[in-house]
Amino acid sequence: MKKGIHPDYKEVSFRCACGNEIKTKSTVNPAKAAVAICSECHPFFTGKQKFLDTAGRVEKFMKKYGKAQG
Repeated sequence: MKKGIHPDYKEVSFRCACGNEIKTKSTVNPAKAAVAICSECHPFFTGKQKFLDTAGRVEKFMKKYGKAQG
């Protein structure tokens, strides 16, 4: 590798909005190392994911706006 052209690769702590801290190595400025959501607070990983009720949505729409089936 050429000297002087690559960014510094150092240990950085990324802070999530929930307060969780993830330590890894990165070229990111440590002062700007933040994420909005992580595996500790994301609904998919916490098991609090909400599923949309898709059953009957088409029938409900057709009943309200659609023509009568004949």
